[in-house]
Amino acid sequence: MGVTFVDGARRVRVPATSANLGPGFDALGLALGLHDDVAAWVTDRGWHVDVAGEGAGELPTGADHLIARAMAATFERLGGQPPGVAIECVNRIPQARGLGSSSAAIVAGVQLARALVRDGTTLLDDAGALALAAQLEGHPDNVAPCLLGGFVIAWSAEDAFHAVRLAPDERIRPTVFIPSDRGLTAHARAALPATVPHHDAAFTAGRAALLVHALTEAPDLLFPATADRLHQGYRAPGMPATAALVDELRGRGVAAVVSGAGPTVLALSSPPHDLDLGIDWRVVELAIDVAGARIGSGRLGHAERAPVAAGRKS
Repeated sequence: MGVTFVDGARRVRVPATSANLGPGFDALGLALGLHDDVAAWVTDRGWHVDVAGEGAGELPTGADHLIARAMAATFERLGGQPPGVAIECVNRIPQARGLGSSSAAIVAGVQLARALVRDGTTLLDDAGALALAAQLEGHPDNVAPCLLGGFVIAWSAEDAFHAVRLAPDERIRPTVFIPSDRGLTAHARAALPATVPHHDAAFTAGRAALLVHALTEAPDLLFPATADRLHQGYRAPGMPATAALVDELRGRGVAAVVSGAGPTVLALSSPPHDLDLGIDWRVVELAIDVAGARIGSGRLGHAERAPVAAGRKS
């Protein structure tokens, strides 16, 4: 089967995400108002990626860039590869901090490839795009909120990936505490035991169910709803500063959790302003992104090219 590529550039804005949210390990995710902007167009001169902002000078600039790899996989699924693609991206999502930077790159690649193929969104529908993105990432809890926006419950069944999007309560205003140190998901997962006590699993399942209610209707229940005994305690020795900050915030009644695999900390209720963070953390108040990955036409404009993160507070 052959494909027809469209003329001109297509662009996409993809949000940061926070997975797990405490007890919702590998199942719950939230899209956050911190975005990468990416544009791409078909060329006859191979693959080239121009990176500004987070990861500039570190990330690959050719076909081995994650966005390019995701695009190539999507083109393959759609039925044909272009001779080349030029990609420009402005990254604001910190790399390897537990805010879904790799999922954002994968979703951007999938969406751009669909947009650059005539009838691409029909040949690969939204469910297929989610399944492919989750397959490329290995799990759906970050790619699903990145693609769909809002608060997402994701799951897999018989090697297929699924997700439902729920509308988060408008009163919730997330705050992220981003350290200068990086973390690796593979290392965080390696710290998890093969089994956990039954009472810990039951406790966490109950809190995950409560968290769905708290995030959509009852923010006053966020503190008990974000308690976890399944994964955060086992990962704490590998990121002691993160664990200490979560403990300090929760000791003050703040609904704080490790964001994804860390080391970023996510607070879902207002943190105090007199924290002694001890190390170099960037504290950013964010909205919840309810739109998900948004596709447009044309190259990045002046506003998209500014590699400026969301507003900060100290």
